[in-house]
Amino acid sequence: MSEHDPQAEAAADIRARIDTSTPHSARFWNYFVGGKDNYEKDRELGDYIKGIHPGLVDVARLSRHFLGRVVRHLATEQGIRQFLDIGTGLPTADNTHEAAQRVAPDSRIVYVDNDPLVLAHARALLTSTPEGETAYIDADLYKPELILEAAAATLDFSRPVALMILNTLGHVGEYEQARGLVAQLMAGLPSGSYLVISDGTATSEAMVTASNEYNKSGAIPYHVRSVEEIGGFFDGLELVEPGVSQVTRWRPESEDTTPVDAYGAVARKP
Repeated sequence: MSEHDPQAEAAADIRARIDTSTPHSARFWNYFVGGKDNYEKDRELGDYIKGIHPGLVDVARLSRHFLGRVVRHLATEQGIRQFLDIGTGLPTADNTHEAAQRVAPDSRIVYVDNDPLVLAHARALLTSTPEGETAYIDADLYKPELILEAAAATLDFSRPVALMILNTLGHVGEYEQARGLVAQLMAGLPSGSYLVISDGTATSEAMVTASNEYNKSGAIPYHVRSVEEIGGFFDGLELVEPGVSQVTRWRPESEDTTPVDAYGAVARKP
C-alpha cells in the first residue's frame, strides 16, 4: 500500500491544471521579459504580437522597473511594511518581496494569483527574510472578500497596507466591475494604505491592434483602457506625485524612460 503524500498529490493537481494548448497571459509576459517559464503556444503568440507592436516588449520589461521604484518609495519614504500583490504572475527578478525586504527586511508580502504554473513557482521561489514573511494565496480577483480574509493570516489590517494590482485589471472586461473590485479591496484596508495600479493603455494604434489580436488567441482577453479610465481607479484617494503617468515617467531613476503604452499611479487612502 503506497504512503499518502500530500505534496506529491498537490504537485500532480497543479500539473493537471496547466493547459499548454492555448496561450496564457502570465507565460506570455514571462516570454516577453526573457523568462523560461513558457510554452510553444505562448512563444508563437509572443512573436506574432511583437511583429505588430514591438514596443509591447518594453511595456513588459519596464513595468517591472516601475514595480521596483514604487515598492522602494513606499518602504523607504512612507514606512510601508505590508504589501498585498494581486496578479503576481510568474516570478522573475526583483519581485515585490525582494524589492521591499532589500530595504526593509521586516516587510510582509502576500501574493495572490490563481494560475497553477504561478502557484508551482511561487511555492518554490517566493521566499522571505527571517525578519519578514512572504505568503501566497491561490485565489481569484473576482472574490475580494476571500482575498482579504486569507491575507489577514499574514497581514495586520490595523496597519497600512500597499495594495498592488499591476497589469491585471485589463483582464476584467467591464470597467465599472473592475472599479468595483478595487473599491471593495481598498474598503478592507485602513487609513494610510496605498493603492498601486498599472495597466496597458489604448494610447497608440499599434497597442490597440496588438490587444485585439491577443484577444483572438484563445487566451483570457486583456482590455487596454484610456488614461482617464486608469485615473478613475484612484477616485477618492490622494495621488502621489506625479499622479497618473507613463510607468517609465513615474519617479524615474537611472532606468530607461522610453515612452510606453502603459500608465500607472500610486495613491494614499485618507
